[in-house]
Amino acid sequence: MPAKKRCQFQGDQKCTSAVLRIVGHCPHCSADFCGNHRLPEHHSCAHMEDCRQQAFNKNKAKLESERTVASKMAMT
Repeated sequence: MPAKKRCQFQGDQKCTSAVLRIVGHCPHCSADFCGNHRLPEHHSCAHMEDCRQQAFNKNKAKLESERTVASKMAMT
């Protein structure tokens, strides 16, 4: 049986926790992390600025798609 994958966090101390399947993979730096380090800001992701820009663009597109326009009704 192969050994469990270990977290790839390289902070002050190397993390030896097991990698989380599915949610432990960072799509920005392609590394695998445990539950404590899976978020880009928790593992000091090298591509943090790209991550922020991607989230900004996604939120911007969502807000623009939900934009409503008030109808101009004649006041009588």
